[in-house]
Amino acid sequence: MAIEPTQLYEVPLQAVGRRKAATARVRLVKNGTGIVTVNGQPVAEYFTTHESRFACAQALEAVGQTDKLDVSVLVRGGGKEGQADALRLGVARALCKLNPTFHRALRKVGFLTRDPRVKERKKPGLKRARRAPQWSKR
Repeated sequence: MAIEPTQLYEVPLQAVGRRKAATARVRLVKNGTGIVTVNGQPVAEYFTTHESRFACAQALEAVGQTDKLDVSVLVRGGGKEGQADALRLGVARALCKLNPTFHRALRKVGFLTRDPRVKERKKPGLKRARRAPQWSKR
């Protein structure tokens, strides 16, 4: 009888979070020690501001899983604040896959809602999305 590849090691839960131009691919590993790595670096090293670090841990703290899971994230695009918000959404989605009872608590604090605001495209004849060239009378 052949051994399934999933029987050799525990398959991590995966989820994707997005915000503006940032995309975060999140992997949650059960029975962890609470280590969070972003692009191969510790979260405190990757995100320099306190607000960004706090946003990364918010979803785990909301359900009390801060020291029970290991989180590995691959983040691309956007700025640091958008990446931190994308990471929070991805972690929240992965937590819902882990335990569906977390859904209610995460929905209540707003961590499962994707923020739809993105940069508006530039229009022809304008300098930016809505900024018209300066009008001169003469």
